[in-house]
Amino acid sequence: MTQKKLILFMPSIEGGGVEKNFFIISNFLASKIDKIILITAEKNLSKRLKNIKIIYPKSNFWRNSGRIRKYIICIFLLIKILSQSRNFSVFSFQANLYAILVCKLFNIKIISRSNSSPSGWSKNFFKKKIYRIGLNLANIIIVNSIEFKNEMRKKFLVNTTHIYNPLNQKQILDQSNEKVKNFFPKKSLKIISVGRLVDQKNQITLLRAIKEIKDLYNIKLILIGRGADLQKIKKFIKNNKISKLVKIFYTSNPMPYIKQADLFILTSKFEGLPNVLLESIVLKKMVISSNCPTGPKEILLNGKGGLLFKVEDYKDLSKKIVFYIKNKKKCQKMMNFSFNQLSRFDYKINLKKYLNIVKRII
Repeated sequence: MTQKKLILFMPSIEGGGVEKNFFIISNFLASKIDKIILITAEKNLSKRLKNIKIIYPKSNFWRNSGRIRKYIICIFLLIKILSQSRNFSVFSFQANLYAILVCKLFNIKIISRSNSSPSGWSKNFFKKKIYRIGLNLANIIIVNSIEFKNEMRKKFLVNTTHIYNPLNQKQILDQSNEKVKNFFPKKSLKIISVGRLVDQKNQITLLRAIKEIKDLYNIKLILIGRGADLQKIKKFIKNNKISKLVKIFYTSNPMPYIKQADLFILTSKFEGLPNVLLESIVLKKMVISSNCPTGPKEILLNGKGGLLFKVEDYKDLSKKIVFYIKNKKKCQKMMNFSFNQLSRFDYKINLKKYLNIVKRII
């Protein structure tokens, strides 16, 4: 029987943790499987993707559009390809519900990888019903944490397969050795947070916590990211007179800056399995994270390997920062505990799990 071609479906590539996992998984699959096609609205990906044919809209209009328009044009391209040949299976990383419905229309097998907790995208009764029906039409659904798997079963009555994000520790260590400017004063408490500047990542909570204790401790904060909330964040910093304490910029390689820091803080309202927490632990940094769904609690072993605070509770976060300042030896032991448990996220083991699942549908 002729092997089916595999279509990867990823309309919008924006430079976050989801995209990082996409490139890792896609390149690994392409090293093991012939005939892989990517449908995306992006261009100029040939240097980042090897042995993958890339199909994208010719007009720059779509690349300069928001996510929804990118989803629309890529769904059109998917329909166009499947209408010409049924010798395909699909692996969707984004716009999953739309991709599932199209595949069912053409009787095509599909794997769907969900990246973030349904707490962020199924907030009302009607949406839950739609997702419950649609997700159960997929052949296989992959999620990236056990907590996420349990949420999907509870909210949508759907069985999923959990595969942790593949963690390449050597690559992280190599990236951390890049020579960069040091923004941290020597005698300051060096705090860093990395993530898109959007409501989900909720950097305002971190800024409120810093404001709460700024007169008590010498703190320097670096925010690495870009996004729709940049001006909102800058306005908050200016209005609360903490401009001297905070530096904001974007880089595609935050590892050297994480390496310089004492403390990594994540303030998200929801996640999937945040790569940046794993990367910080590889670099042996103490982590404080919101106890959001899903991922942080699992990575930090229910608080044994890092500190957890209530989502959006800046006073709780400020107390956790103070706890770190006053209990550095205890926090060092917590960080070491997390570091010693990283084998769960092993790069090779988890990529092989992806390959085995893909082989089941092609």
